[in-house]
Amino acid sequence: MTTFRDDTSRARRAGLFSSVRDTAQGPGLIAAAITVLLWSSAFAGIRAGLRSYAPASVALLRYLTASVVLGAYALLGRIPLPERRDLPGIALTGFLGLSVYNVALNAGEVDVPAGVASFIVASSPVYMAIMASAFFGERLTAWGWVGIAVSLLGVAIIGLVKDREIQLEPRALLVLLAALAQSLYFVWQKPYLKKYGAFNYATYTVLAGTFFLLVFTPGLLRDVGGATRQATWAVIYMGVFPGAIGYASWSFVLSRMPASVAGSFLYLVPAVAAFIAWVWLGEVLTLIALFGGALVIGGVLLVNLLGKRQG
Repeated sequence: MTTFRDDTSRARRAGLFSSVRDTAQGPGLIAAAITVLLWSSAFAGIRAGLRSYAPASVALLRYLTASVVLGAYALLGRIPLPERRDLPGIALTGFLGLSVYNVALNAGEVDVPAGVASFIVASSPVYMAIMASAFFGERLTAWGWVGIAVSLLGVAIIGLVKDREIQLEPRALLVLLAALAQSLYFVWQKPYLKKYGAFNYATYTVLAGTFFLLVFTPGLLRDVGGATRQATWAVIYMGVFPGAIGYASWSFVLSRMPASVAGSFLYLVPAVAAFIAWVWLGEVLTLIALFGGALVIGGVLLVNLLGKRQG
């Protein structure tokens, strides 16, 4: 016997597939593909930059570059300044989502391969669901909690199993910190996204995050002198492409399709990141890492597709 909830679920899935199909007929799909490609390449770019730069220096040089590009566009496009009362919130989200996220991720990738790091970061929607349940009263279904458990198991496997032995990889904890910082950023950005729009808000947070990273300027000046050209260009590339252009293309995606549909494309990031790391750096994921990564993505899919109770 068909229930009202079954009808609702089928309608929701039909709407999702219809949105994806409609998007595929226009430039939205191209922008989504560009975003996935650029953001995926950042994980390998970090590893390339770390060959000559300290983790904090990579973050600062990358976002100084992004700030120049986005700042110039903001001036030419006459993007309005945010309201004064919103400055503390925007500064906090910029600090968490860019400063903390990037320094922690970069420090983690000193030892953690790019593909593995991308899988750990991909678990951030799970922490968002936990925070939404704990602080905002959003109720999860039994499938949601199963998805959280599966995803966390995947993260544990990635962080603890190495060469078929259980041993803690301390740097993996830093990547996990980056994922937690990103989840806080995504949760707290919602009112500002609605008020200012995706691109304007991204510009504000990039500039705010870069401001907090300026404390690492002495270290960057030391590193630049002895850095290889390849490492420097890798970091600059990340600032221009995954940084500035990636945010711009993502803003365009959000303007063309619902956020829930747009977010589904980001499930592709770990796989693309692992492929780019193989081509660029010669890094090959172990079977254990692939298994753990599959659990992470599978758990996130359960949380997002079946885990949230409908009002």
